[in-house]
Parts: sequence; structure tokens; C-alpha cells
Amino acid sequence: MKITKAVIPAAGLGTRLLPATKAQPKEMLPVVDKPVLHYVVEEAVKSGIEDILIITGRGKRAIVDYFDAYPELEHHLMKSGKYDLLEEIRKVTELANIYYVRQKSPRGLGDALLYAERFVGDEPFAVLLGDDIVISNPPCTKSLIELYEEYKTNVIAVEEVSREDVSKYGIIDPEEVADGIYRVKDIIEKPKIDEAPSNLATMGRYVLTPKIFDYLKRIGPGYGGEIQLTDALRASLKDYELYAFHFRGKRYDIGDKFGFIKANIELALEREDIGKKVRDYLKSLKI
Repeated sequence: MKITKAVIPAAGLGTRLLPATKAQPKEMLPVVDKPVLHYVVEEAVKSGIEDILIITGRGKRAIVDYFDAYPELEHHLMKSGKYDLLEEIRKVTELANIYYVRQKSPRGLGDALLYAERFVGDEPFAVLLGDDIVISNPPCTKSLIELYEEYKTNVIAVEEVSREDVSKYGIIDPEEVADGIYRVKDIIEKPKIDEAPSNLATMGRYVLTPKIFDYLKRIGPGYGGEIQLTDALRASLKDYELYAFHFRGKRYDIGDKFGFIKANIELALEREDIGKKVRDYLKSLKI
């Protein structure tokens, strides 16, 4: 079955970026001239996704407005002869078929995904976290879809992190079955350093079967008192295999201050219009 649906959880409170995120969703913070969520939606579309469900929360109205049409602005740009900008904002509304549902309270990623059950139906689907920009060619989600087509079971993307950082992520116990492909023997949410089975961490990109909802309903609150997707995947290992794809592109965690700054600098450097100016400016600092 061709995978054409994706779910983007974007309901988090963004506490690591307060006070900015008190009034502005972290997913809408600009990286150069596009909000974080725009990059995430673009990755999904480039991976063959046609229908996207964005799971929002209280105070996230800006997400809905961004992907909606804005006739008054379009009229102003047309009247002003700014046709290049007019084309850009029209492209935003035409990226994909986008739907929304609001998570009633921030009870974790697993709880957020349960709001997608009716949207997904009986189809496998992609999950892209709304505060991670992932850059690679081919797109990470496309690679996961191809891996799913081979194994027909849940697949996740992982990347290497330092041993000091394993307690921030879901960590897998891997068995390599091909170059950069692992069968997951176990997966643990935010383990202590001495309890981590590896330094391969989940990184916010998944392709899941609809059976995952059964496990999400079955498990109770886990780390932080929240419903954890990692715990549901771990519970599913008794019945289904789980595979991991070792991602080797670039990932920017926009929910982290340094990740946000790094994304702005590095993605600005790659731009044809401002890349040279940014590079020259950085050199002039003589740090």
C-alpha cells in the first residue's frame, strides 16, 4: 500500500524556548525566512505524502493561519507588483492537503498520535515531529517509506548521539542486518547513561502501521508522566519486528536554543541570496 498520509505532532508547549514561545508556537519560529513547520511539511511532500494531519494545541492558531489562503495580502502584493512574493505565499497554501486536530492537554507524543487514529484509518503512515528540521537527499522520510515497503512493519530513523546525551532520547538496542539498517531488539525512553544499550537515538521520523494505536491505548504513562511512543514501540516488539534506519544527514532540534541558532546560521549559509553575506559577516567577527 502506497504511503500518502503523514501526521505532524505540533502541540508541545515549547518550554525550552521560553519566553519567546509564550505567544509564538516554536514550530512557527522563523529559520531564515520560513517557519520551522514549513520545512517539515516540505520534507513530507518531497517524500510522496499528499495528506497531512497537524496535531496542534492551545495557542497554536498561527499554524492554521500560515497554511491558509490570505486574499488581502495576495491582493496587496499583486497591486504592488511583487509577483515573486505572491507566488511564494501561494505555494504555501498548495503544498499538500492539510488537516488539523487539537490535543486537549499536553500528555506526550503517544497521546498526541492517538488523535490521528481516524485520519489514518487502516493505512500505514509517516510521523514527522514538528520541531525538527531534517536535511538530506533523499529526504529522511522517503528513505523510511522505502524501508517500510521492504519490511512491512514499523520503522524509525536513528542517529548517533554522544553518551552524555543518551538520557535525552529514546535509545535502541540494535542488531545490524544491512549497512545502516538495524533490527531493534529493545528501545528505551531516556535511559540513564549506564543503562543505555547503545548511542543510537530516535530522531523524530517514523513510519508506523495503524496497529501502533492498540499499543498506545494499552500502555500507561511513562517517562515524565506522559504517554510515550517509545513505550508503545517497545510493547509491540513482543508481536512485531521494528527496524531502524541510521540517518546520516543533518538534523536541527529547533526546540533547543543552540539548535535553533545553528539552523539559522547553517541554512542561511546555503542560500544563494544571502549565503555570501552571512559568510563574510561571520569571518569579520574574528572570534
